[in-house]
Amino acid sequence: MADCVFCSVIEGRLPGSFVYRGDEAVAFLDLFPVHPGHLLIVPRLHVEDLVSCPPGVAGQLFELSAKLAPAVVRATEAAGFNVWTANGKAAGQEVFHLHLHLLPRFEDDTFGLRFPKSYPQEAGRAELDAMAETIRSEM
Repeated sequence: MADCVFCSVIEGRLPGSFVYRGDEAVAFLDLFPVHPGHLLIVPRLHVEDLVSCPPGVAGQLFELSAKLAPAVVRATEAAGFNVWTANGKAAGQEVFHLHLHLLPRFEDDTFGLRFPKSYPQEAGRAELDAMAETIRSEM
């Protein structure tokens, strides 16, 4: 897509600091890193989010994250890492081309997801079972 910033990076119309270029996916450093080494793992195929992504392509993205994570941890001397994606505006997605963030983490860094004040509150088994049934019925 001509107006997609990630498509433009993949196609070389915008610069990118690539650490991996494959037939199905690429990985480049985030222009606005939370920490040094913050990677974006992006399919070459333009898909908006994980819901619209073919399962095989999604699997390749996660496989690539598993291959790249040890190198990122070693290169940054990180204590750990997160892999995540935001799907939809409500989840914080800003670029509507699927991408995984591979984010190195450090002891006492200030980044993190924030849970609601009511967390943790254990759900009842009946509630969990009903939700599981609802999800299964949608598959």
